[in-house]
Amino acid sequence: MNELYAQHFEELARFCSVLYHDAEKGADLAQETFLRALEHADRLAAFSPQEQRAWLYRTAKNLFLDEMRRSARFLKRQQLLYEGEGAEEPGYAQTEAYLLLCRLPPELRTLMQMRYIEGYSAAELGELFRMPAATVRTKLSRARQMLKKELCT
Repeated sequence: MNELYAQHFEELARFCSVLYHDAEKGADLAQETFLRALEHADRLAAFSPQEQRAWLYRTAKNLFLDEMRRSARFLKRQQLLYEGEGAEEPGYAQTEAYLLLCRLPPELRTLMQMRYIEGYSAAELGELFRMPAATVRTKLSRARQMLKKELCT
């Protein structure tokens, strides 16, 4: 496990920092990922080095998505507190946007948030999620269509 940590921690921490746009939160997420790796050490030992690396990145991404879901649930609870207060309530529009994003599948929600809230380009997202930029643009287009449909119903 020490070898796995030594080989991948720095790179994984950078990846996680990009997800959050925050080095400290990224390092925390990388640490959490390695804690999970310790819990699954027997299983990881049977994997090839490439599979181990993939497991780490997949776990980090899933932990990040779980936190985003928890944040969305928190925002939903906050929105319920302000229900009926109207648009003049501080943060109302932002809460409403997050609630709308919560209706998207997790992958599309993450792409939309990172593209339109955090400001990543399609090329940067493609690099982060290991897919062509054109695929990212297609997924973003699909997400926008889903959101339009939600807004019109």
